[in-house]
Amino acid sequence: MTTETKMKTVLVTGASRGIGRAAAIKLAGRGVRVGIHYRESDSLAKSVLAGLPGSGHAIFKADMGDPADVERLWAEVTAQFGIVDAVVNNAAAHADHPPLDTGYEAWNEAWERILSVNLRGPANLSQLAARDMAKRGSGRIVNISSRGAFRGEPESPAYGASKGGLNSFSLSLAKALAPSGVLVYCIAPGWVETEMAAGVLAGPRGAEIRSQHPLGRMTSAEEIASTIVFCALDAPAAMTGSILDVNGASYLRT
Repeated sequence: MTTETKMKTVLVTGASRGIGRAAAIKLAGRGVRVGIHYRESDSLAKSVLAGLPGSGHAIFKADMGDPADVERLWAEVTAQFGIVDAVVNNAAAHADHPPLDTGYEAWNEAWERILSVNLRGPANLSQLAARDMAKRGSGRIVNISSRGAFRGEPESPAYGASKGGLNSFSLSLAKALAPSGVLVYCIAPGWVETEMAAGVLAGPRGAEIRSQHPLGRMTSAEEIASTIVFCALDAPAAMTGSILDVNGASYLRT
């Protein structure tokens, strides 16, 4: 464990479960001080906090779909920690709204919520973080996208669109921030074995989804978390602007 890594602070959004929780655990294991963001469950967030190795970690509650709440979140995080070395935009919303089977009102509600949380939220938090990072000439932003940005999401088109937008935003941000020493990485997982995915995988679509994976198994949250840690701490500067596919070869693009 190096002194450089030991002193770093990383904010992870959506860290009370799934990929975010796994990332918080792995980051703390590297000696990183972790900010655990969550939206609803105080008990889950406190459980993650209690289980992290090391000290100095903290939890922060906010709705990433509310611009004012995002601004408050960043103010609270920086008041608590001072310098934040990296931000991991992992929090996301998802809801099925197939275009031919969804009423117009429900359709608009799905688009409003999903785009607010999955695209505008990370954009807002990244902008706040980038301004502080650029002042000191260093920092990293890691955005969690999805293979759905490339292959399409017919049951949840707003989700696919939000992740496609997040990819484009990551590229724009990487170009804008590179001269200031701020690096941007984007990770695009496929299906991951998490609590959120368990219901779908146990249902009628489960067998078909599993058949997409040549490894013979789903990607684990820990595998995505390891990639997050690499981007937040170790990835070379020349990789800024990269979109990393971590989907077990379930979707390949050229």
